[in-house]
Amino acid sequence: MDKLAEIAAVMARHVSKDGFHATAIERVTLARSSTVTMPMPNVYRPQLCLVAQGQKEVTLGEHVFRYAPGRYGVVTYDLPVTGQVTAATPESPYLCLFLDFDPVMLGQLALRVPPQSGAPSQPIGKTVSDAGAGLLDAALRLLRLLDDPAALPVLGPLAEQEILYHLLAGPDGARMRHITSGEGRVAQVGRAIAWISKNFRDRFSIERLAAEVGMSPSSLHEHFRAVTAMTPLQFQKQLRLQDARSLLLVQDIDVATAALRVGYESPSQFSREYRRHFGEPPARDIARLRASPGLAVIA
Repeated sequence: MDKLAEIAAVMARHVSKDGFHATAIERVTLARSSTVTMPMPNVYRPQLCLVAQGQKEVTLGEHVFRYAPGRYGVVTYDLPVTGQVTAATPESPYLCLFLDFDPVMLGQLALRVPPQSGAPSQPIGKTVSDAGAGLLDAALRLLRLLDDPAALPVLGPLAEQEILYHLLAGPDGARMRHITSGEGRVAQVGRAIAWISKNFRDRFSIERLAAEVGMSPSSLHEHFRAVTAMTPLQFQKQLRLQDARSLLLVQDIDVATAALRVGYESPSQFSREYRRHFGEPPARDIARLRASPGLAVIA
């Protein structure tokens, strides 16, 4: 059995139902879907996403990232994305490993791993690459600890550090270091992302946001778009619409109330933008999600 097949086998033993599943390994979540899904919004945290079986697509702004078995993605900021499982069956379900990055562990390791020469042409906050043998070996060692609880507290941190080492030493190393950096334009964009994520329900101007993070409005606009593939106001809109969809799905409230709660002053404008983003008016979209929960697995 090759490494990727063994990774999928370990994951399959520990997740028998569709959805997201926390594990005994801190910061590790496993995802499973036995069917293709409709596009679903999500906010990716700084993390590694490794697909072991099945396929999915993740859209960030105008960028579409395609995952197949053995491909991994690196996210370096909190980013609103849309994910969709595109290949999965009950016999061969989509299986994915998510590892949230520990910034302290990552920062300590980054000091010991020499940076690669050169830097990525764009500091976009998400990439997808083919996993090398070293990364797959490390991921398998980490997952095997789910079957060895006694060894997990001792060997778990070592396996996690090995995964981070391969990421830092690989093609995504420069982007990984952005997570630990508190200086430079990309770090300022990171603070802008955090500020919008906290205040997305409130109105703000690009001038105010620029002042909050110590940049000129033009510089903020340029660098923010390079990192997130969106303008700050587009970023805010995605967060508002995702939040509203969650409110409508979970709470028994009407469309106008949801619109006001997430910061829209006009319910009609909210409905127009919701339809453009999700493909259907709010009421119809929520009815579809409730009628087919198996198609609404977040990827």
